[in-house]
Amino acid sequence: MSELLLLACVLLSWIITCQSGPWRPCTDLLPLDLLSRVLPVSGRAQDGIRMVQSRGARGFQFSGSPQLFSFPASQLFINCFFFPAEFSIVVTLKIPQMAPEKSEYIFTLLEGNSDELLLGLRLSQNKFHLLQKGHGSRKRITFKAVGLDDNRWHTVVLAVTGRYTILTVDCGTPLELELERPFPDDLDTTGSTFFIASRKRWNGLFSGLIRQLVFLPGSDATSQICPSSEPRLSVLSVPQALLHLPIKPSSTDLPLHPYEAEVRVTAGVIPPCGHSEEGQLWFNTLKRGLFLCDGITWLNMLQVKEKLDYVEDHQDLFTNSETFDIEVFHITSVGLFMATANRDSNLGSGIYKWTDGRFERYQNISTYDAQAWQYFTVGIKKFLVVANCRSKDAGDQEQSVIYKWSSRKLKFIRYQTLNTHSARDWEAFSIQDETFLAVANHRQGERNHNIDSVIYKWNPVTQFFEVNQTIPTTGAYDWEFFTIGPYSFLAVANTFNGRSTVIDSTIYIWLGGMFQPYQFITTFGAIDWEMFQIENRVFLAVANSQMLTEEGKILYSINSTIYELSMASQTFVKFQEIETNSALDWEYFTVGDDKFLVVANSYDGNSYSLNSVIYRWQGYEGFIPVHRLPTNGCRDWEYFNTTDGSYLIYSSARAALSKVLKLRTI
Repeated sequence: MSELLLLACVLLSWIITCQSGPWRPCTDLLPLDLLSRVLPVSGRAQDGIRMVQSRGARGFQFSGSPQLFSFPASQLFINCFFFPAEFSIVVTLKIPQMAPEKSEYIFTLLEGNSDELLLGLRLSQNKFHLLQKGHGSRKRITFKAVGLDDNRWHTVVLAVTGRYTILTVDCGTPLELELERPFPDDLDTTGSTFFIASRKRWNGLFSGLIRQLVFLPGSDATSQICPSSEPRLSVLSVPQALLHLPIKPSSTDLPLHPYEAEVRVTAGVIPPCGHSEEGQLWFNTLKRGLFLCDGITWLNMLQVKEKLDYVEDHQDLFTNSETFDIEVFHITSVGLFMATANRDSNLGSGIYKWTDGRFERYQNISTYDAQAWQYFTVGIKKFLVVANCRSKDAGDQEQSVIYKWSSRKLKFIRYQTLNTHSARDWEAFSIQDETFLAVANHRQGERNHNIDSVIYKWNPVTQFFEVNQTIPTTGAYDWEFFTIGPYSFLAVANTFNGRSTVIDSTIYIWLGGMFQPYQFITTFGAIDWEMFQIENRVFLAVANSQMLTEEGKILYSINSTIYELSMASQTFVKFQEIETNSALDWEYFTVGDDKFLVVANSYDGNSYSLNSVIYRWQGYEGFIPVHRLPTNGCRDWEYFNTTDGSYLIYSSARAALSKVLKLRTI
């Protein structure tokens, strides 16, 4: 019997071998470069595809008809028409941040001439999707929080084996999802077509750059490209056109591949600088300078060095009432704005927009003895928070308000209300990608100055700020956040303890998830801290407003002090004392290679009409006075730039008039 079975097996094997030949997989078990199959042949150009260089690497951008970037699946499946049940896909891409409702395709495999999807990779905001045709339905496998849409290069390996789908980003820790059933082994590709960077239609066309798109049947490609010395650009199979410089054509020939550098040069008014403009250049025709966008701001790359010559009146800005603080900020694609913190609760505070070289009234917001504004962002959200010193109605709890910029209404709308106590200042800052807000609570009631100030933290789940830490302060007037290397600091200006202004202000350091005291510095009615850095030297300037002793003696003409961080003692030590008259603010700015400090002198015991002074850095000599500017009850200085030049603006706590001054240079 066993001999008959053996003979039957031999005959069956012979029949199969003779009729169908030896078994072969449907496609080669080698890396198959999908991207190269839609590129123009050597020496020809093709509309809708261009080579772009970004961050030291090149990729292709697809902007033409999706029909141009397709090829029949039969080019891959040469032995049979079934898609392998185990495979991996490697893609290297770069794409800016995507809108929440937007999705784009990396590639799709469509059935016949229809729109029926057999397989595809799709990208949406912070998500990566594998789409497949299952038994009677279409399935979507989604990896969340992958962070691919950040305008940086990433190499992704998607491996499918059995019941598991594994995603590896930049050779990092693999993410694994278990499927309800294994990937089908009977997915028929007969007559199907691959579409690169689309799903056969304009909607969903991939807007970023693709450097590598490789299909590897039968195995996981991760081990072939990882580990890597450059994991974001790991290579399995990249088209040759992206690895070498294009052949320089003759004057009559087209280049081998249409090539465009992502770095573009624009001239004229200041263009927007955000994630999508990162790496672009701007030539400022007025300042004769070349600037590079780093994704946030324009960096000076090459410019004729200016020198400050003199300061002139530019604009008299009539405000609602006396102004205690000015906040100048820029909203991308909208313009330059300024918010004024005005005293009069009946008239509120104003927001102004820079229009035709002047600030024009843009929006009015109800405030109650406003003391300060702070503009900040959380992701793509834009906020403006006001420090209200008084309550709406006598006897009520004082409240400060956070306003959110509405891109639809193009104005700030109320977002969140926080209980504060005679708030004097807000400071917004980020530590390890978390956003914080610190309020300087000045006093509770009329007499209690020894109260807690509060640090709030943004909760990404509730989308609101919540109390994170309280810090005992003494008549707090100002917070100043700064970083030195990996360390984060927060300095408070303590003004008055109920008896004297000669008290300690404190510098805190971030340790163990909270701020802890780092150094105590004796100040005299401190109103403001200003941190600045000159080369490798770190400075802190305090504005001392008055010396009130417990005996009742009061002095307004006193020294304000500049401290420098000593690397030897790891503390701030006194560097220079400057005589000031009830100083309320310092502002640091640069013009060309020169560094300046301007002080807000407000009162000398007899008059509010005083000179505020601009000091220039003289190295060993410290800061020396170079310009004296007539001011009236000067409360705050702000420096800002426009395409027309550089400006200073000061607010008056004595009159409803602020002044914009232009810095004339040579």
